[in-house]
Amino acid sequence: MSELQKKWAKARLGSQALGQPPAEIPTATTMPVPEFNEADEDREVAGPSPGGFPFDDDSSSASSVSSTGTVIPSPGRALFARPQGFASRSMDPIPWTTYFERELFLKEEATSDGQSNDKSQKVTHHAYLTSPVGKGPLFVAHHGAGSSGLSFAVLSAEIRKRLPNAGILSLDARGHGSTTITTTTPSPEGGETAKDQASPPPPPPPPPLDLSLSTLATDLFTVIQLTKTTMHWPELPPIILVGHSLGGAVVTELAKSYRLGPSLLGYAVLDVVEGSAMDALQSMQTYLSTRPTGFATLKDGIEWHVRSRTIRNSTSARTSVPGLLAPLEELQRQQLHQPRGVAGTEGTAKPWRWKTDLAATQPFWEEWFKGLSKKFLEAKGGKMLLLAGTDRLDTELTIGQMQGKYALQVFPEAGHFIHEDLPEKTAIALVDFHRRNDRSQLVLPPKVSDLLAQGKRV
Repeated sequence: MSELQKKWAKARLGSQALGQPPAEIPTATTMPVPEFNEADEDREVAGPSPGGFPFDDDSSSASSVSSTGTVIPSPGRALFARPQGFASRSMDPIPWTTYFERELFLKEEATSDGQSNDKSQKVTHHAYLTSPVGKGPLFVAHHGAGSSGLSFAVLSAEIRKRLPNAGILSLDARGHGSTTITTTTPSPEGGETAKDQASPPPPPPPPPLDLSLSTLATDLFTVIQLTKTTMHWPELPPIILVGHSLGGAVVTELAKSYRLGPSLLGYAVLDVVEGSAMDALQSMQTYLSTRPTGFATLKDGIEWHVRSRTIRNSTSARTSVPGLLAPLEELQRQQLHQPRGVAGTEGTAKPWRWKTDLAATQPFWEEWFKGLSKKFLEAKGGKMLLLAGTDRLDTELTIGQMQGKYALQVFPEAGHFIHEDLPEKTAIALVDFHRRNDRSQLVLPPKVSDLLAQGKRV
């Protein structure tokens, strides 16, 4: 018999003995209804949280006002410490040695006008290299305007993961990165020496930067040849040219000239199309006016690239941004053109400045991309175009893609710097592109003359 029935029977017997009416059986309407607490119900059902820690809930006794005086934390427990899962992301620079085998300083003497025998300028090309192994291919990368050879650093590691015998050569274009141009002062006429002069001549002003497409393509070819000489390669390895933005126009120009001969297997262009590039030039000055002129520290520069989503991969930003900035004193010592807006105490507050003055390259913008689509389709070798969106395709490239003249891959989740935002996917695309164009894997049918010499019928 339940406790409720016992109480009812006892009450009835007592009332009968006293001559009172029997008590009513308690029902759901007469019994008090307990108050339902949803938070308590959830805790009873869910039980303790994973890891043995209580749920962070305002309804728990640990967080109530009445229990604050009774809960005494242990001295060694840091109640206000940041949880380990939310640790701040590091913005420390990553050295280039993490990704490349060596850096090269390749000296080349050039003329000021490209035709005179008077060599008045000396160009020292700077490049990063990881040598190919055996008969492995060499991926030669050219960055976009304002960037540097470190733009392909993380991508190079991803390529080597999938193709261990591959080599990567990534250069700094003139006026970018660590590539330098020095002007030699001609000796005075009549054999007058510096001692005979009343005062030494002032240092020559920095020469106007020649960033024409033909010059950049010649520089790329020169770097490849100087690398071959420096590394004592008997011949050039199979080459895949890779160019981003301006670099895409440069590698296309070199491929169309056929100066690399049969060594060139193909070329890949990253996120640059003639039509959309020409349209984007209209807003380039607006973008440059909103970009910071400098940064207080190198970490601030890295953080700005990530926060503004210019580069959407923090590892890539930590690797490539150090190649874009330099202390103002160093730029002044090298007599490089300073970014606009440098005046007063601003140089002291923001000493890290852009190495390349993009505004000064404006005279070359239209030449870089004019006729790019036609040259891309006409050049010899395998062709691949990687874009961040199909809306970037112009009419000529759309027709060429429908005719199967080149391979096309689209990464809509990436920004303009496809190879930095998605280095793994870009590496997969490039390695597959190489395998499709690798001539060493081709099996050709026997020649008819050889079959006849063997006495076989044809």
